[in-house]
Amino acid sequence: MEEDAVVRTVEGPVRGIRRAGDIAFLGIPYAASPTGKRRFLPPQPLTPWTEVRDATTYGPTPQRREEDDAIIPERSVQGAETLNLNIFTPALQGARPVLVWIHGGGFSSGSPVSEWYDGSTFTRDGVVLVTISYRLGFDGFGVIDGAPDNRGVRDWLAALEWVQRNIAAFGGDPGRVTIGGHSAGGGAVLTLLGMPQAQHLFRAGMSFSGALGDLPRELAERRSIRLAELVGVEPTLAGFRSVRERALTRRQYEASLLGRRGLGEATAAIEDGLPWAPVIDGDLLARPTVDALAAGVGADKPLLLGATDDEFTMALDSAPRILRYVPARIALRALERTTALRRLWFRSNRARRGTVAVLGRYVADRVFRALVVRVAEARRDATTWVYRFAWPSPVTGWAHHCLDVPFWFDRLDAEQVTPIAGEHPPQHLADDLHAAAVAFVTSGDPGWPAWRTDPGITRVFGAEPALSRTAYDDALPLV
Repeated sequence: MEEDAVVRTVEGPVRGIRRAGDIAFLGIPYAASPTGKRRFLPPQPLTPWTEVRDATTYGPTPQRREEDDAIIPERSVQGAETLNLNIFTPALQGARPVLVWIHGGGFSSGSPVSEWYDGSTFTRDGVVLVTISYRLGFDGFGVIDGAPDNRGVRDWLAALEWVQRNIAAFGGDPGRVTIGGHSAGGGAVLTLLGMPQAQHLFRAGMSFSGALGDLPRELAERRSIRLAELVGVEPTLAGFRSVRERALTRRQYEASLLGRRGLGEATAAIEDGLPWAPVIDGDLLARPTVDALAAGVGADKPLLLGATDDEFTMALDSAPRILRYVPARIALRALERTTALRRLWFRSNRARRGTVAVLGRYVADRVFRALVVRVAEARRDATTWVYRFAWPSPVTGWAHHCLDVPFWFDRLDAEQVTPIAGEHPPQHLADDLHAAAVAFVTSGDPGWPAWRTDPGITRVFGAEPALSRTAYDDALPLV
């Protein structure tokens, strides 16, 4: 290992791996392990070290086991020091643009340990990539008497503060930091963009299929109290600390937490939000994110956002076959109870054929695609670029959730891409998406007209024409 693979951070020296074309530093802690007396507290400062710390393997992850149906292969690593990050840099000299990536997983699963997130394609194009971990589920977002809310959000802030202190030593420019993420990670980007406390930590954002939390605190508190009942403790800091981590994670997703039965369980996430997610706490998150953006928070920062056409339609492919024989107009009543809104949306989507396709697009519009338009319109006077990923997988037939991620990263050869994208996914599409991401991180402009200069204009990836003013019109009834 060459001597110049050692970097001295503010907290202490670390040694990375010199690879073909770049250097990787893995598992660097940005805060102390959230265990013992630090459990459920805000991220705590590190104890500095003097000996060179090995940063050649991924660090422990808040995710303790992988989800059985996860599309993106995000691994779990056991250990206590879970608040860590990974850096991929072209070289240790210079001041290159930086992309900080926040993984998805519904704010309750996922990790930065994935071949899909390897930084080699970004370092190849002159960008420093940082991937971060953060506390998940109840641990990160539950409401606890005696503990601060939004601990996962505070982890994002702590990681970004670490980047500001240290990234120059890794060849990055702290003044040119872009935050990016997918799904819950894309929601994290929007959340941070709408937070006054975060504005000094980055200069631009990319939200891919972003899903916001913005849970009412009362709802999160009720779920937390119910979880305390399930594990047999008081809903206090002392009570939850008395329960082993495994006991909490095993029970934090039980259906009874949602307060619904039968079909209501299936629609709860649409109507009431994800089980655990950022909370409107009156402190870090004083108001809903879109309201903050409409008030001008983050208006000086360029934003790139969009969604795939079908997002979660693929999940309905495994629904009981009888669903296919229920007329779409009738089946839609289970997801949208407001008659006038349901009829208006159905008219806008009358060209869609089949109950599965109709219900899948409704979920995509309700959770993801309508949010794209709401954010773009809220930021009407800010520089916002909108995209739409419309390439249907030859395997599933849908342009579904997560399918675009290996295209953005130009990682079509990574593990588990073939099962969702087929044997020969179009490299030219990966070239286009990755080039747009690199251009945005580098210059703050992905290469097509911004929404404010041409309202409604959208770059459509995977369909003709490439530019459209009506790409999200079918979602407008839900905006």
